[in-house]
Amino acid sequence: MSKPVAHYSASYRAGDLLFVSGQLGLADGSLVEGVEAQTSQALANAQSVLQEHGLSLENVVKCTVFMTDIENFSTINDIYAQAFGDHRPSRSAIAVKALPLGGLVEIEAVAHISG
Repeated sequence: MSKPVAHYSASYRAGDLLFVSGQLGLADGSLVEGVEAQTSQALANAQSVLQEHGLSLENVVKCTVFMTDIENFSTINDIYAQAFGDHRPSRSAIAVKALPLGGLVEIEAVAHISG
């Protein structure tokens, strides 16, 4: 898991919800190259945060995907769909002007922690 790049926590638990902060496509402190690789890495980083709490993508109930170019939506969506498989949490996909560190995609999640 990548260390946060600013003043925030990678995750925050509130009751039976875990909020996973936006994950960039960072590996070893640097962005990986290209939208496909960044999307895969951002999802892997989110999975890593979830695993620290004994959770997986199956526990995710909501995702927000930020991208710097809406033309990348189908590419990002394909990789996202592969990662989540048959599990389909609610999702928002938003095009933004820029992301931290020059990232092309950032993914945040909310997961449900079952008792």
